[in-house]
Amino acid sequence: MTRLTDPTHRREALVALDRRLVKVASSIRVLGALSFPEQAAESFLASWRRGEPTLPEAPEPAPVKADKLDELTRICHEADREDPLGRFVYDTALSYRKVSAMLASMGSKEFHEVSRDLYGGPSDRLLGTDRTHLEAADHLLEATRLLAKATPDDGEEELSPEQVAAELRIRLDAFFVDDRIEVTLDDNLSAKAAASATRVRLRSSTRFTNCDVDQLVEHEAFVHSATALNGRKQPTLSCLSLGAPRTTATQEGIATFAELITGAIDLTRLRRLALRIRAVHLAEDGADFIDVFRYLLAVGETELESVHTSLRVFRGGDVRGGRPFTKDVVYLRGLIGVHTFLRKAIAEVRPELVRRLFVGRLTIGDVLAMEESFSEGDIVPPRYVPAWAENIRGLSAYLAFSMITGDIRINDVSMQDLLDEHGEFASSPRLSDA
Repeated sequence: MTRLTDPTHRREALVALDRRLVKVASSIRVLGALSFPEQAAESFLASWRRGEPTLPEAPEPAPVKADKLDELTRICHEADREDPLGRFVYDTALSYRKVSAMLASMGSKEFHEVSRDLYGGPSDRLLGTDRTHLEAADHLLEATRLLAKATPDDGEEELSPEQVAAELRIRLDAFFVDDRIEVTLDDNLSAKAAASATRVRLRSSTRFTNCDVDQLVEHEAFVHSATALNGRKQPTLSCLSLGAPRTTATQEGIATFAELITGAIDLTRLRRLALRIRAVHLAEDGADFIDVFRYLLAVGETELESVHTSLRVFRGGDVRGGRPFTKDVVYLRGLIGVHTFLRKAIAEVRPELVRRLFVGRLTIGDVLAMEESFSEGDIVPPRYVPAWAENIRGLSAYLAFSMITGDIRINDVSMQDLLDEHGEFASSPRLSDA
């Protein structure tokens, strides 16, 4: 690492390093390299229905080429880690080095270890609590078990991928006024949807609901596409547009929080986020692909959702169990982390921190570490911010109220406790009879 003292030269060197990082990192596919082809779901379900379930065949490893690894190493060496922006470049390049090691070791013990290093695991503890990811997931599943039974989601109108794509185009065109986000159907997409700075892809072999449309808009487009686009527009750090593995928890946390605060999430999806953590835990404990699939069926998931969740858990890992891909723990972890960060920002009267989450794809720690860079204009304000994040007064009310209700031990309260002998709220003053 060479330190430059002249401010102009330092900025020029940083910009040059940033552009090199974007070039090499943009060519590294992570989820695309790990994921099973869509045909894997169809083949497994066919074998399952025949009564002869067969473990899916994992895709071949897709190691990153040596010249790209060498370039990432050089970038790490040249980045000035004492400068907040240089540190961001270093951390991002190192993140891609780690994920490259994971891609080169698909199916092995090392793959699982690197996955846990990058994304965490079910046994890790959540911020600000003694609970692990798994304990929080189990608590959520138990808290919603009876309500889920009382509110089945069957009978909801189904929409075709073509209908959803048409609706998304209308909403996205209205929001991304200076840019165009393409909406396409993908026959080989393993996830229900995926978003980048230029495109939102939908899995063509699935059906959607109206709630799915809202969720896709808030989660995929107004967060993932928006942060990628905002990052591209950064004059100094265009690498803020990259979906580096180190930023995954924060990005998925913002996106899931967006679903929550806008009412775009439903109980089925919330429970599914928790079920994915339990599925990862089962796989870590030795359950194979078929065992995980059976578990998901037993707790009420459909065959289609069960096979796709199982494929998510075992992508890049070992379908025989013991070495899963742990990325799915980040949704609950990220949601709780972002919720806590926003609460602290409001409690400490730092509303500017909310918009800073959208300048690009970064972590909560980056927002705080690059405080001076925001103030001095090295990082420019985001072009696209969803309405809920712009409405600071409304967000403050939501978060302030959540701080109060979070102290209530709901299991210690019965319905009858809420009423006094006159049928009014127990804490309410009685009006006179006059």
